[in-house]
Amino acid sequence: MSRPLFTEIVRGGLEEDFLAERLSRDVALVDVGADAVDGILTWEALGEIMSTRPLSPPRLRLHRDGAPVAPERFTELGDSSGAATRVLRPDALYRELRDGASLVLDAVDRLHPPVRDAADDLMRWVRERVQVNLYVIWGASSGFDTHWDDHDTFIVQLAGTKAWAVHGQGTRPHPLKRDTVARHDPPPSTVWEGVLRPGHVLHVPRGWWHTVSGTGEGSMHLTFGFAPPTGVDWARHIVEALHDREVARRDLPRFASEKEREEHHEALVRELVDLAGRWDVDALLKHRDDRFPRRARFSLPWGVRDTDPTPETEVEFVPILPPSLSEEEDDGATKVVCTVSGRRYRLPGVARPVLDVLVEGRRASLEDLARRSGTSFADTVRVVRALVREHLAVMRTDETSRGGR
Repeated sequence: MSRPLFTEIVRGGLEEDFLAERLSRDVALVDVGADAVDGILTWEALGEIMSTRPLSPPRLRLHRDGAPVAPERFTELGDSSGAATRVLRPDALYRELRDGASLVLDAVDRLHPPVRDAADDLMRWVRERVQVNLYVIWGASSGFDTHWDDHDTFIVQLAGTKAWAVHGQGTRPHPLKRDTVARHDPPPSTVWEGVLRPGHVLHVPRGWWHTVSGTGEGSMHLTFGFAPPTGVDWARHIVEALHDREVARRDLPRFASEKEREEHHEALVRELVDLAGRWDVDALLKHRDDRFPRRARFSLPWGVRDTDPTPETEVEFVPILPPSLSEEEDDGATKVVCTVSGRRYRLPGVARPVLDVLVEGRRASLEDLARRSGTSFADTVRVVRALVREHLAVMRTDETSRGGR
């Protein structure tokens, strides 16, 4: 198994206090070496993805000189299960790329397991949802003008080179995707400038303006994007919690006396203050962690039928963030309790040592899982079957496991 890209390799090249001091606050560059990113996505793998997946615009799109390229220039009308769609034309796509267009493919982490694994690893490090987009360009042109992103990013250069200039915060620091000010301008200076090569990983915070261009050769990089919660998100959560307070559900007393309107306002303020005190920053972050989404992972035939696995069958834990485990008594029987994606699970007590191993190590063969948990093989199989049925784990044979990486 390859080493985790972010929690081990990238993290090892940054300061120990990077998360607390520089994440989302400062640009950072680390060179992890070309070998560390070699197997994440290759030109051949990209060609296979484009050949076998229905990638119609806008998921796959082209940009040139700051403007989108019309899909009609590189696609044609086709048919998929009786529905009209647009199909990529390889010859037309090649022509646009030769003429300096930049190719963008959204959510490539849902298309290629090694990218998915890297994205999941970053999610466990920063504890936020991550989407990975792919950018490809030939020549020295720019697909986009100088701009800022509404999310933090880690740029991972996979092939070729690309020139970057990071300018920093503009005239509106910490801009939001949904904001009250639509226009703001970049700063006149540049805080970091350089050429990314394979193995370079660049962190650019949300709202930091940057200019990117090709260097004359083919370039391929992945952008790992994530959006930590802001104070606006905290306030939005407080407003949502007001739905449980009766006074907040009442109509505003438009036609009441001035005194009654003042009393109603004071009652609303009291409810807001009470909720703000109950939902401090730590409470909101835990609330988000408990509802952190799972990827849709399928385990066939194991999730449908109790097909007998072998000791070599691999088990993988599905939740991305490690859930906290607790125990409670139910009619004299011990139950293990965990919350995943907003759902509370109560499992037999025998599941606790098996879960402890999976939460810590994420993957193990059934034989190794039984040995490390001190559980009999038969009980381990029963526990894992229950986890698979609840979408908490997947099982694979060695052959299936190799084919999915």
